[in-house]
Amino acid sequence: MPDPTPHRTPLRRISQGSLSALSRSGAHSDAPHGLGFLEPALAELADEAEALRVNVDGLRALSTSLDTFNEAFSSWLYVMDMNALTVEWSEAPTDASFILARRRAEEDARDALSAVQAQTAGHMLAGGKLDETTTATIFAENTTVANESLVQAESTSKAGTVKVKKKGKPKLTPKEKKERSMAIDKVISSLPLEFRGSDPNLRRNVEMVIERLMDSNGRGLKMIEMIVPPDLNQARVNKCLIALVNRKIVTKDNSTGTVLYHWQGVPN
Repeated sequence: MPDPTPHRTPLRRISQGSLSALSRSGAHSDAPHGLGFLEPALAELADEAEALRVNVDGLRALSTSLDTFNEAFSSWLYVMDMNALTVEWSEAPTDASFILARRRAEEDARDALSAVQAQTAGHMLAGGKLDETTTATIFAENTTVANESLVQAESTSKAGTVKVKKKGKPKLTPKEKKERSMAIDKVISSLPLEFRGSDPNLRRNVEMVIERLMDSNGRGLKMIEMIVPPDLNQARVNKCLIALVNRKIVTKDNSTGTVLYHWQGVPN
């Protein structure tokens, strides 16, 4: 019995020997031979694939840039939030404001007195020696202007400030100093690594803040009371207080309208 004819997929009419016949025909001598017609198509495909790769790389770089921006922007928002929670924004004039107002009033009084004296000297040079009555009148006016300015400055400073007599730092015995040093070391050991020796200046600053809070005897302290320029500035005090509040060693109270910090100690 003869072998059965193997199954063959039927070809389209245009492909039945048309390519080979076309390549062998003399009328189309420039026709591609065999698979040569694929070369321009593959070249175009390679160009388009390269363009696609470049575009994908651009999208990947854009995604990386957006991730970096999101991280930086979120960090900035967190810092602003922490700054708003810890920095004391007083809504009323402080002691420094009244001191500055008095200083400016005194300067204005001295400037006014100097101007009047210069005017008097100019009159004397222009019109000769003034009589005694005119001189006395000008002197009285000068004295009145200066006194009014000084009285106004003093009344402003007295009305806005209340002098608080600062108590001296209590003296400690050697035993108390040792106990306090051990307590401060215990507090610092619970703070982040940067406060535990990687930055000696920062450790010294946090020790100063802790000592002031310990010496407050339960009284709440303002941030300005813990500033000791030039080493312990407001930024350093703010950073130390953030770490202490996060560890619940210090509590923050703004129920009275003024931000006060109370010493609690290391929680058990």
